[in-house]
Amino acid sequence: MTFPDDQIAELKLLCAGVQQGVEAGYPYFLLPALRLPARCDPPSMDVLLCPASRDGYASRLFFAERLKSHPHLNWNVNRVRILERNWDAFSWRVNAEPRLIQKLAAHLRALK
Repeated sequence: MTFPDDQIAELKLLCAGVQQGVEAGYPYFLLPALRLPARCDPPSMDVLLCPASRDGYASRLFFAERLKSHPHLNWNVNRVRILERNWDAFSWRVNAEPRLIQKLAAHLRALK
């Protein structure tokens, strides 16, 4: 699965260090030290966007660790190994948004 350069450029506006990877046929975008919405603890962290359908979700957003300020989230993925790192994710369904930046924004809405 390839993504247009303009969509990747949009992600780079939020996080200059965006990196792409593929594992087990799934595409991923690493966004290091992404600034998270207000009230998040920590205020920034590495996140991993999987823009493809997996695990019954249209897309997934993985976090380097659980956010401390959001205990109400249903953290249903605990320390899954992707691209040589461990990740956590909470259950949050988003529509199949057409652009990468829209997918990311839809996932981050759960933190507001």
